[in-house]
Amino acid sequence: MANQQKKSAQRQGFKTGEYIVYPAHGVGQIVTIEDQEVAGHKLELFVIDFQKDKMRLKVPVAKATTIGMRKLSETDYVDRALKVVQGRARVKRTMWSRRAQEYDAKINSGDLISISEVVRDLYRAENQPEQSYSERQLYEAALDRMAREIAAVNRVSETEAVRLIEVNLAKGPRRGAKADNEETEKEEAA
Repeated sequence: MANQQKKSAQRQGFKTGEYIVYPAHGVGQIVTIEDQEVAGHKLELFVIDFQKDKMRLKVPVAKATTIGMRKLSETDYVDRALKVVQGRARVKRTMWSRRAQEYDAKINSGDLISISEVVRDLYRAENQPEQSYSERQLYEAALDRMAREIAAVNRVSETEAVRLIEVNLAKGPRRGAKADNEETEKEEAA
């Protein structure tokens, strides 16, 4: 019995009780590490809870890193992601369906910087044109993923994390009166 207790403590650098990022689902918590027999093979599995989605995932310990499961980002990486959302939106001149696929791939990459790029590119200020339904869906998915990780790293609520992201988005170019001045400058330069 003592062996079983020790066994569930740590595997592949991950330990029970720890928050992790799973690429396709975002931030989850390792509840336990269990043994399960599948088709005659003994498998060691991380049992991960995604509380917001009311979902439990079992991931083979041996495959965890190859499928992209990782520890939460360091605080300096979170700061870099917040700097990214302050930048100018980079929108390719390709069809929306192609861009939507690229945004979706970035969101599901599990990489905080890639996710913050989607937040930056799809953000709309109050004075900007309305987004399409699919744009808004992708924006909200990216914002949610980013906020969950920042909340876990900074140990704040998701609401506070969203507020922090929005404050940084507001620091970016083309927000409000500044956008009008830029447009005027472009016209004068032309």
